[in-house]
Parts: sequence; structure tokens; C-alpha cells
Amino acid sequence: MVIIKTENEIDLMKESGAITASVFEVLEKKIRPGISTKDIDDLVYEHISSQGGTPSFLHYGEPPFPASACVSINEEVVHGIPAANRILKNGDIVSVDVGTFFQGFHSDACRTFLCGEVAEEVQKLVRVTEESFWKAVEKAVIGNRIGDISYAVQEHCEKHGFGVVRELSGHGIGRNLHEDPEILNYGRPGTGMRLAEGMVICIEPMITLGSPRISLLDDEWTIVTRDGKAASHYENTVAITRNGPIILTCTGKSTI
Repeated sequence: MVIIKTENEIDLMKESGAITASVFEVLEKKIRPGISTKDIDDLVYEHISSQGGTPSFLHYGEPPFPASACVSINEEVVHGIPAANRILKNGDIVSVDVGTFFQGFHSDACRTFLCGEVAEEVQKLVRVTEESFWKAVEKAVIGNRIGDISYAVQEHCEKHGFGVVRELSGHGIGRNLHEDPEILNYGRPGTGMRLAEGMVICIEPMITLGSPRISLLDDEWTIVTRDGKAASHYENTVAITRNGPIILTCTGKSTI
């Protein structure tokens, strides 16, 4: 069941989203070769806590996720578990997926960071993944359908020769971290649920350099590409309003 948010509830979600957005400003200054994924997770926990929020991911799910952020390196698509012995190297990319619970509402976003000198084809992957989000959010307007969002991601990424992961998706969000509806990154325009005022969704392209096929590691959380090639992830929490989509987790650019 899709839970429609009131204007007041969306205002509260903006406050949660602002905390999540500000995490990435902190990380942008800190992510360098030599930092561990545990260091990144510590920064996320400390910043969210300092703003009065609670990390949405900490102890979430089954088995309980053991960290405040999903920190995924190179071929890790999503849900990488931070560790002190996982050290970023020159040429790596790292996706940091973050959620904040504040005043009764969650927000959720992800960015993929370049670490040092990254191969041109991987830089392009990261750039195109983010571009596909902006293509998709243009379709996040009242009266359009979820398939319009999904197709926008797929068309842009596949046009550039990249793989679109099928098994993972975006989602609704609000008082619960994951709500209906499911927002796939592939599909057909004009299909699926019609978008309505007050829906709040997470659009999150998860795109691969090679095959889109994935595997789950033995830790029961980390998802990797089967061919070992890099993956990129970009996500924001988006409110559907009568004035168009409002991006709740993006500093400096809240509307399209």
C-alpha cells in the first residue's frame, strides 16, 4: 500500500533529507586513498548523530546490518559492510549509501565517489549513472507512471553500453525506510502505477560496467557483480508535488 504524505509530513522529510545530504559534503572532503570503509562509516555516524538524527541503516533488517552506512567498493553494487581493514586505494570507486531517521521520518540517498585517479571508463560509468537519475526525476510528475521513471534510467544507461541491475530497485519511503511502491530501473513507459501528489520515493540507479548479473556474498548483505567489473549507485529521496518533483536529499538542487 502506498502511503501518501501531507505537505507537513513532506516538510519534516525535508529536514531528515537535509541531514542526509550534508553527510556527503563531509565525505567529499575526507574520501581519499588510505581511508578505511570503517573510517567512512564512523564519519557518517558521527555527523548524523551530531545533527540530532539516527542512522536508518544501523541494525536494520535480518541479519541486522552492523553499520550506519553501506560502503561498497568497485564491484560491490550495494550493501557493503564497513571494516577497518578495507582500505581505499588509488583508482577505486566507493558508493556510500546513507539513511537518516529524524522527527519520525526517514530519508535515503547514495553517492559514488572517485578515489584518486580512476580509469576513464569507470569515470564515465559514475557520470552516466548520475545522469540517469536526473533523466528519471524529470518523469517524476503527477500523472506519469512508474514505468516512465524506470525506462528513463534504462534507456540512458543502456545507450552508453552499461548494464542495469534487475534484482534491485528503488522504493517508497516515509515513516518506514522501505515502503511501496517498488521503483525498478528498467521497464516500459506508460506502464505501472500512476504517480500522485504526496508520494515520496527513492530513485536509485544501480548500474554496471559489464554484465548486470549479481551475486550475494556469504555475509548475507554485500551484493557484487558476477563478472567482477565496477558498479555505480546514485540515489535521492524525491517528493511528488503539484509543483513538480522535490529532491529532499540533494544540497543546492532541490527541484528540476
